[in-house]
Amino acid sequence: MAKIRILLADDHTLFRQGIRTLISAETDMEVVGEAPNGSDAVERANETRPDVVLMDIGMPGLSSFEATRQIKKNRPETKVLFLTMYDDEDYLVEGMEVGASGYVLKDSPSPQLVAAVRDAFRGGSYLSPRMLSQLVDDFRSRIKSANRLPRFATLTAREREVLKMLAEGNSVKEIACILNLSVKTVEAHKFNLMRKLDIHNKAQLVQYAIQKKIIKIPNMA
Repeated sequence: MAKIRILLADDHTLFRQGIRTLISAETDMEVVGEAPNGSDAVERANETRPDVVLMDIGMPGLSSFEATRQIKKNRPETKVLFLTMYDDEDYLVEGMEVGASGYVLKDSPSPQLVAAVRDAFRGGSYLSPRMLSQLVDDFRSRIKSANRLPRFATLTAREREVLKMLAEGNSVKEIACILNLSVKTVEAHKFNLMRKLDIHNKAQLVQYAIQKKIIKIPNMA
């Protein structure tokens, strides 16, 4: 039976060695390559044609998210799992936006990582239980907050910042550049704030921002 071909992308050599040892113990998996940064991960993915890429977040050079986007563009059939120490919802959102099949925390027990690889290979998705629990808790908190607070009060500081900049006429790409975020992350913030405020287009957004005195009415004189 053919084994699941895995590419390891992480800038820490010892960590890669540890994961290689773990995977080597599985009869249905094999490591076909390693990469210490995003650019090398894209190149090695083209060379080795892996089934699954285990991608670290925060490697030097090309961002892991852009590397994932390029890998998925070149080889849509390759699955990417983010293997990271960051239990950060923004990173999770951005990872899913670029086509990742899962998000696994580095302090997860080894059986969870092995299960994540198999799930991704079969076309499924995987989320570390701690991240899933965090998302559920956050969702419940948002529901309770929405029941008690005005809609504007449910926005995060970043969502308010994006709201103001959108209402001032900045494009998503311009906001991403100013805030040093990816376009996909800004789009996610835009989607969330418009959902929370029940706003469906740019005109409504500007009108809301004026009503809440987030921006001033343009001087027509």
